[in-house]
Parts: sequence; C-alpha cells; structure tokens
Amino acid sequence: MWSLVDEPLVNEHFEKIEERSEILITRCQYLETMTNGIKNLTNYHWLTYD
Repeated sequence: MWSLVDEPLVNEHFEKIEERSEILITRCQYLETMTNGIKNLTNYHWLTYD
C-alpha cells in the first residue's frame, strides 16, 4: 500500500510538513475511490466495501 500512498511524494522537497500532509490527505482521499484496484493489489479475498 505504501507504494500507492507515497507516489506523489517521490523526489519532492517540502519546506513545511503541512505541505506534505496536504498531498498525503489528497492522495488518501483518491485511494478511497480505488476500492477494486486496491483489493486486486492486496489479494485480500475477504476485503469488502459496503
């Protein structure tokens, strides 16, 4: 999962931790919409989304 989360942070420099936090928040919100993709990557057959 970390590879999905840190993708927008790779090779970036941030002056303040808040800048990094905003990018991570945005990325996590996007990942919440990738339910099938994440299920396929993790191979957790029991993972369901209601």
